[in-house]
Amino acid sequence: MLRLLNLSLLILFPIAWFAPLARAGLLPFFDLDEISVITGVMALWRKDPALAVLVAFFAMVAPILKTALLAMIHWGALKPRALPALGVLSKLAMADVFLIAVYIVVAKGVGVGRVETAWGLWFFTACVLASLLLTQLTKPVPKPREVTQDGG
Repeated sequence: MLRLLNLSLLILFPIAWFAPLARAGLLPFFDLDEISVITGVMALWRKDPALAVLVAFFAMVAPILKTALLAMIHWGALKPRALPALGVLSKLAMADVFLIAVYIVVAKGVGVGRVETAWGLWFFTACVLASLLLTQLTKPVPKPREVTQDGG
């Protein structure tokens, strides 16, 4: 069951990248522009390529790499001793959700324009949390006990 749930994240994460995370606009009576991970990275690329690469790593590369590596563990292509490294990748992926939340709070606090969260933020967060949970539920294979000379 864990295997299939994890494999589903290989489909769900890319959907989350294109889903609207927030809607933002300057004037309260006009339509709001939708912001997704993809549009955010593209906008950052024009202004600050280094930050765009960093956000792309946190939002896209870390979660999909972690999911793929966890799938390799589930299917026996990678040893379970790689699980601690996956925990680090999970935390990096969660950092992106935190950054998005901070941006929304800052934008609302400035009071210029309007920012609303959209369904994609919840969807992306759910994918990241599901990935964290699947990693936690994946148990490492116990090491065989060594037999000592006294029989214990």
